[in-house]
Amino acid sequence: MGRDDEPVDSMDIDGQKQQQLEALTAVQRGSALTISESTMCSGKLFPYGDFFKWLCYGNDGKHPGCDQSYVGRREFSLTLENDIYLCFQSFDNATELESSIKEKCPFKIDIGPVYSVDPSKHHAYAQSGNNVFVPVERELIFDIDISDYDDVRYCCSGADVCLDCWLLMTIAIKILDTSLRDDFGFNHILWVYSGSRGVHCWVCDSRARKLSNEQRAAIADYFRVYKGGENALKKVSLAGPVLHPFLARSYTDVLRSFFNDKLLLNQQLFASEERCQKILDLIPDKNVASELHGKWQGNRRSSLSKEDVNATRWDQLKTTLQSGKHKTQGLRRCVEEIVFSYTYPRLDMEVSKHMNHLLKAPFCIHPKTGRVCGPIDPNNCDDFDPAAVPTLSQEELESAYNAKLQQSKNSLNS
Repeated sequence: MGRDDEPVDSMDIDGQKQQQLEALTAVQRGSALTISESTMCSGKLFPYGDFFKWLCYGNDGKHPGCDQSYVGRREFSLTLENDIYLCFQSFDNATELESSIKEKCPFKIDIGPVYSVDPSKHHAYAQSGNNVFVPVERELIFDIDISDYDDVRYCCSGADVCLDCWLLMTIAIKILDTSLRDDFGFNHILWVYSGSRGVHCWVCDSRARKLSNEQRAAIADYFRVYKGGENALKKVSLAGPVLHPFLARSYTDVLRSFFNDKLLLNQQLFASEERCQKILDLIPDKNVASELHGKWQGNRRSSLSKEDVNATRWDQLKTTLQSGKHKTQGLRRCVEEIVFSYTYPRLDMEVSKHMNHLLKAPFCIHPKTGRVCGPIDPNNCDDFDPAAVPTLSQEELESAYNAKLQQSKNSLNS
């Protein structure tokens, strides 16, 4: 897929293409959504102006030819206490959004698509029977949840996360961000920490926002490698004599090194009989699997350390599968398939395929963890630590707000 043929991307108006996302990141460093008993009540510190500037994409009434109804056709969903959902909310400007948040004190804000008409009036349009209420634009989004990797991470499970398993999210960011830019030509990509156990990706290019559901599904399927039902032992099959260039690049540039240098030891992938058997189940030739099992039984009687036993068994597996006598078509990709099974991004496909899917807004406070859903720089994602994301008290937020305010005043006076 090539780059936009449009002479001017709507994000380029007044040279604001990158500044909008940078402004959001800057606000996150110095302020966040105010919390009181885990709710977003006063809304004093939420970056309403920058938030709305982002979602307007230049359609703010200040530029010739802009669509002044654009942002008013965007759906917002507010989640209140006791799981009360207010869907199909719409706001014409940042002031209206701010007033609504302060009045309703939502636990969470979700963002939906831009519809053909004002979503707050969807009941009236639905009764007309003319099918005029349809989504017409929406960022291409991706949702990756670390709990979907529970079968291959042994340090945590469910909503729990640590640096050892967060590496899987780092891998996902690296793989997808590179492909979205190099393979699809997208430029305006915002990565956001979900506030708990995953990451969200917002592809904001004009061309991405106008993709149909079918086109979105095709892009999501391009990234889909991990397949199969819950009870399937083998969920990655890399067919063909050579890997697709995207998969080959992902393997050589990211997956192989992360698996060998970090996950192999961090997750102790060969440290028990059960974990070894899970890997042996991925080998289609049972004779080869039995041969390896015999070697590993011998390792158990040796004095290998935990570090050595993981590296030794992995080296034995690679040597066995890549030896001349076992280099058959069925085993050709087995080493790569094991690495992909344990490291490759696992997307929530339904989130990406449909324009009307809601996704949590950046800069919310996660209602369970109290953490800010802030941006992640893909160029420095190796340094991101979810445990270091502040769980902010009212006093800490007030202090951050005052510091940011003073910084702004100093900038104006300098």
